[in-house]
Parts: sequence; structure tokens; C-alpha cells
Amino acid sequence: MTVHELSRTDARRIAVRAQLLDATRPYGLSDVVRRLTLLQIDPTAAVAPSADLVAWSRLGASGYAPADLTAALADRTLLELRAMIRPAEDLALYRAEMAEWPERGTPTSWSEYHGTWVAANDACRRDILDRLGTAGPLPSRELPDTCELPWRSSGWSNNRNVTKLLELMVQRGEVAVAGRSGGDRLWDLAERVYRDTPAIPVAEALRTRDERRLRALGIARARGPECQVEPADVGEAGEPAVVEGVRGRWRVDPAQLGQPFAGRAALLSPFDRLIHDRRRTTELFGFDYQLEMYKPAAKRRWGYFALPILYGESLVGKLDATADRRAGVLRVDAIHEDEEFDRAVTEAVGREIEYLARFLGLELLPPR
Repeated sequence: MTVHELSRTDARRIAVRAQLLDATRPYGLSDVVRRLTLLQIDPTAAVAPSADLVAWSRLGASGYAPADLTAALADRTLLELRAMIRPAEDLALYRAEMAEWPERGTPTSWSEYHGTWVAANDACRRDILDRLGTAGPLPSRELPDTCELPWRSSGWSNNRNVTKLLELMVQRGEVAVAGRSGGDRLWDLAERVYRDTPAIPVAEALRTRDERRLRALGIARARGPECQVEPADVGEAGEPAVVEGVRGRWRVDPAQLGQPFAGRAALLSPFDRLIHDRRRTTELFGFDYQLEMYKPAAKRRWGYFALPILYGESLVGKLDATADRRAGVLRVDAIHEDEEFDRAVTEAVGREIEYLARFLGLELLPPR
């Protein structure tokens, strides 16, 4: 098979266009989620929740409002699965894997531990199912913790037995997120939440997921580091490619080759899939970025929740801004320019910041 030879500009344009960040806007929220395959859920709202930022950056304020996402989740057009919002029909791509949990494929140390831990707490698992069957949907704090073996972690989940068990029961296809009350997930039996769709066999489902992921990314590595939720690699989907000045082989979506490109400015969530794989972001875009909200303030270079700035096919800087809803303002603390903006970039980025403030219903407070 021919190995496609791409310049970095080609590769960037493919990635941007695949992520619906070129000048051609998608049609609506359902179109965005189907094309991207997911919206990542993150509760941080220093500017706005990540799912809202991702949808807004594609659709614009006239094409998206947070109420659209709330309605789609309520009518189950979209569903929440493992901290990702996905099209409801995509559940068929996960059902067979749920039925085989955790035996699918070659066990890893963490998958073996998960299986052992759930088995050790089978009585608690059954208690939770009984309670949800009687009174669900319920938040996790109203579910019994009768675990005999506590969950051990060096992170925030240490000893959060019910929460961790629920998340693993999602992977088993036993429970599902039925909605939210404030910031709390409401849990129920999966059979009450999920549509009764037939399972696609595991091998076919994994192949389809790789193909859809490549369509959403445009260009990606065949293999990457193991990821428990959403991989960044695409297996044998697409066709082989090399990128000028970048080592190794890539896989490219052939539908993206030779397509015209018209760019625009966009402000991105720190969890946006265009920049989510930091290695890919560095290799293709030469863009240095880290989410710094977990760093001490004195060690931050760009800000607590800095938004990457896209212009055309280039990532050109970071916006350090905070939505102060009590004061009714979007406070711009800094615009970090990776290279000095020319007049066109300055004006385009300025307009996007104004649009963001309007989308949030806040007055724009520019940097001093």
C-alpha cells in the first residue's frame, strides 16, 4: 500500500478539519458529537465546562447553548459513558466488551486488580443493584458501602469504595448514569437507561471504534500508550503516512487527503481532542502546552485554565481568562502569544474572546 507523504502543514490541516475547527461549521450538537465520537466531561468551570467549550468552539454561540446538551442527555439522544458523552447508538460498540469484562484481551496489572477487587466486594455490588432496583436513580452517597476490601489509591479515589465500584459496574454493563443533580451523578440500573440495542461483536466493535476515532482525529499513531478510557491510537484504520520532519509512521484518514482548507480562529478547551494527546500536539503543531490548574500559582506559565488559541492550521498562543459569574464579567488576565501576533491574528482572536463573553452572558473585562 502507498505510504502518503505529508508536510506538517498538510497534517495540521487534516487534524483541524477532522476536528470540525476549520471555516465550515457543523450542523448542530448531534452532528458534532457523532463526528467527534465524544465530548469529555470535566466539572472545572473556570471559564465554562469542557463539553460546552468544545461544542461552542465548533458551532458558535448562534449554533449552541448549554441547554441543548442538557436536553440531548435528558431525552437520551446522547448518553454519559465513562466520563464521556457519546451518541446513544454507539452503545452497541461497547455492549459485547461489557459482557466480557474483565477477560477481554491480555490482562494488564490494573485490569487484573479491578477484576479481583470487584470479586472481593461482590456482596456490596449486589447490595447496590438491589438498592437501585428498588429506589433508583440515586446519587452515590445514598448507596450502601458494604465493601469488605477497601479501594486503595494514591490519588483522590482512595477509599471511595462505592464510587469506584459504580464506575467498574458501568464497565460491566450493570449500572449507568441516568442524569445529574447539581454536580452529582444519578445512578440507575443500566437496563433502565440504555436502549435495547444488540451488541456488535468485540473484534468488529474495536475495529469500528478505531475507524471512527481516526475520522475524528484525521491523523494519529497506530499504537500509543495504554489508556483506560479513550485511546489516542487507531490500530490499522486508515492508510499509512509519514509527516515531514517527524519520526515514525502515522495512520491518516484517506477521505481527508487532498481536501481544500479554509481556517479560522478558535478558543479551545484544555481537554479538546485537537490537543489532548500532548505528544501529537508537539510533533505536529510544535505547541508547548500543559493544563496548569494542579500547579502552584507561582509555577504557572499560562494560567489556571488557559485556553489554547487556534488560528488557521496553527496553535498560536494561550488565553488566560476567568469567568467571574458573581461579578458578571469574563476577566482576561493575559493573552500569551507563542509568536507575536500580526494584525489579522490579533483582530480574529479578539473577536473570539468577545464571542466567548457573549456566549457566557458576561461582560468582557480586558487585560489591564
